[in-house]
Formats: sequence, structure tokens, C-alpha cells
Amino acid sequence: MQLHHVRVHKSDENLAREDQLAWKIAEVAADPALVSEEVTEMVINRVIDNASVAAASLTRRPVIAARSQALAHPRSNGGDGATVFGLAPARRVSPEWAAWANGVAVRELDYHDTFLAAEYSHPGDNIPPITAVAQHLAASRGLTGSDLIRGIATGYEIQIDLVKSISLHAHKIDHVAHLGPSVAAGIGTLLGLDKETIFQAVGQALHTTTATRQSRKGEISSWKAHAPAFAGKMAVEAVDRALRGETSPTPIYEGEDGVIAWLLDGPDGSYDVSLPKAGSIKRAILDSYTKEHSAEYQAQAWIDLARKLHNEHPELLVAGAITSVVIHTSHHTHYVIGSGANDPQKYDPTASRETLDHSIPYIFTVALQDGSWNHVDSYSPERAGRPDTIALWQTVTTTEDKEWTRRYHSLDPAEKAFGGRVEIELANGTRIVDEIAVADAHPLGARPFARAEYINKFRTLAAPVMEASEIERFLALAQRLPELGAAELGGLTIVAKPGLLSSITAPIGIF
Repeated sequence: MQLHHVRVHKSDENLAREDQLAWKIAEVAADPALVSEEVTEMVINRVIDNASVAAASLTRRPVIAARSQALAHPRSNGGDGATVFGLAPARRVSPEWAAWANGVAVRELDYHDTFLAAEYSHPGDNIPPITAVAQHLAASRGLTGSDLIRGIATGYEIQIDLVKSISLHAHKIDHVAHLGPSVAAGIGTLLGLDKETIFQAVGQALHTTTATRQSRKGEISSWKAHAPAFAGKMAVEAVDRALRGETSPTPIYEGEDGVIAWLLDGPDGSYDVSLPKAGSIKRAILDSYTKEHSAEYQAQAWIDLARKLHNEHPELLVAGAITSVVIHTSHHTHYVIGSGANDPQKYDPTASRETLDHSIPYIFTVALQDGSWNHVDSYSPERAGRPDTIALWQTVTTTEDKEWTRRYHSLDPAEKAFGGRVEIELANGTRIVDEIAVADAHPLGARPFARAEYINKFRTLAAPVMEASEIERFLALAQRLPELGAAELGGLTIVAKPGLLSSITAPIGIF
């Protein structure tokens, strides 16, 4: 890795293009470095993982709306179009709209991969837009599965490297501001574009995808699922404009009126960003981790600990037995999904699903009572409204523990942690204390996810909405990703059971 110091420059300093972060990103994207077998296997895992959660969300309202918007934009000129999750491969739409529809489907249930450091991210959000462009241009450019793998590896690399170095949430900027540039870079790698074109695309993608974090605050709406899809769509359009010779605001990060100066640390702000050296394998995807449960990533370990407590301490399940539950955890968990957010909605049984999956008091309560977690049942209004659940829920609070915050930000994978310690007080005076560092599915957890677990997740989530033959077809094709030719890339989609989607009345908008 090579360290790049990034700071604000006044306009009269004339920062050279080659010294700008967007150019450094473009250099990484344009570097024809080989992809390792280990990275290739993980890309396949994440393609399967994305399809899993997309399948589970096909009939959900935000996904239906996004899909109907995409269908209003048929295949555009210049390519064969891209597929939309749920529909037959022959049904193609313009690639930026496929990126939109598929991105919403992947993100809707908050159930795919994650990487957490200075910033938060779901790097799997790179896959839908990069795949859409690959499908659209496969025939005209002779793109293969190997090209797609290289593009996805770049998308993960750039997003994760930015997430390690630049905090957006500290300034209430949404994390998708790192996604626009990473998707643009990934598409640049996919298409083998030159550094100048990628540089302009990265700048445009960043400029058009900065937004506030209100989408993840208070009463969280369905826009939470749309935000990354919007960033992916904007990145596709940014690459298109850059290919046509259009330029971007420059320097986009370091400019006197740029992103750092006005959205992040201010005129005196600076960052050290590490990016791969020329010829280096883009391996950042190996640092990321997926979810066993449909909830915000910081909740994963807490669901696992709650399940453990459910099985080991039946006395906790007696109504009224618990007087207080205090979760000692990291700054992020406390202030974003814990009681430190000061969001009354996190304790509201009528809150939206999006709000509840960002409420660790709710999630810990239900997982403790049920000893399990389900992406549908655990969020149902009936489940949230149970009187015994509401009573216990109100006793659960979080507090920041400096040591767990330190471990959260540790650069040492062996001690990096996303859990904490729980202290439960019972009415009879008993006190139960337990802790967990990482989720069971984490690479260092009790049951790390490998190919078998990704496949099982896909089969489980796809079974209600896909025919058995279609499930097996997709799995077979996805696992041959490195060998796929241009004609086969269109098959990297999932098709719903006959009549399932056609029976749904889509909402009507402008398009």
C-alpha cells in the first residue's frame, strides 16, 4: 500500500492533477494488476450473497417501486441493456436504471456485506451498477466474467480504502459519498478505461452523491435502501459523461470549495489515504464481512449473544424478571443504533422496519426473547407490539465503553471488534454479565461464513420466490464467474416464480 496525504489547497496553489486523490484512485483503477484466486472466490461469494437478499426483497414495496421505474426505461442505445432482478434475462433496461432497481433490491433488507472503520459501508453495493454496465456492454466490448471480477475487486478496494481513512458520519454526511467514486472506479477497471477518463468520472460521481445522514436518523424511511442505489446510478451516468469528454469539478476533494473544505474537516482538514501500489493485488474485499441476520451490522454480534443468553439462562425469559439491561459498546453502536442517538423512535413499537433495524434495544430484546432472528417475523408489527416485548424493550439502554470503541477502530484484525458487554439486572438481585467481540458469522467468529454458508443463505431466502431449478441455475452460473463469456453475463440475475411479480400492482409515477 502507498500512503497519500490529502489536504485542502487554495485555488492559487494550483494542485497538480497527478497529486489529487481522484487521480490516485484513477491510477489504481487503471492498473491491470492480476486478481488473486482468494479474491476471485470472495467476489463469487458476494455475488451470491447479493442475490440472496435481493430475492428476499422482490415483493417488498420499495423494490417494487424501483423495479417499476426501471421498466419504464427500456434498453438504451449503445448496448444490449441490463437485467432486472426477478425478471427473465431477456427483459432488459437501460444500465443505470438496472443499477437503480437491483441496488434497491440488494439494500432493502440491510442484509448483505459490511465494512466498518473510520466510516461505515456496504461494499456489496458496488456489485449491481458494475454488473449492469458489464451486461449492457458485454457483446460490444467482449467483456467476460473475469473482467467483471476485476471491476468488482476495484470497487471494493476503493470504497474500503476510503472508509478506512475518511470519516463522513462525523460531519453528518451519508456513507454513500464513498460509494459513488468506488463504483466509477470499478466501472473504469471493467471497461479498461484510461486514467483521465476515470479521474473525471470519479470527480463527477463524488460531486453528485454527497448527502446528509438524515436518511439514517430519527424516523428512518425507505430512502435508506434507495440511497446507495442512487449513488450507483449516478456513477454509471458519470462514467458515461466522462467517456463523452465531459469534465468534473477539480480538485473535487482538495479544492478550496471542495468536499473536504465544506463538507468534512474544513479548510484545515487533511487525511492520509492508503491505496494499492502499482501492480498490487486489490485484496480489500477480504477485509469485509457479510451478515447472518437482517439488521444493521453492529447488531449482528448482539443477536448472537442474545441467542446464547436465551439458551443458557431460561430465568431471563420469565415476564418481569429483568429490571434493566445495559449494553456497553462502541461509540458507533451507542450513538447510531443505541440509546445515545436520543431517537425516541428506537423505542416505538409502531416505528418503521427501517427504524427498528437501527435500534439495538429492540433487536436485543426480540432476539433474547425468541432465541432467533428472522428477516420478516422479527420486524412484524405484531412482534414489535407484544406487551412483554415493549416492557422489556424499555429497560434496555446502551453506553459507550472506551475500550470497545478503541477495538472498533483498531487496524489489527485480530482485535477489531463490533460487540461489547451486556449487564442484566434481575428483580431477585441476580446479575448476569456476558460479552461478545464479533458476530458468529465473522471470519473470527464462532461459525465463519464460507461458500457453503453463502449458498445456504441463498437457497433459504430464494426458496419462497424462485423455482428450485432457477435457484440451482443461478448458483451454478455464479460459481463459474471467472469462466463466463460475454453471452453468459446476462444470466447473472435471478428470475421469480411464474406469475409472482406480474400479480403485483406496481405504483404509478411520472415515467
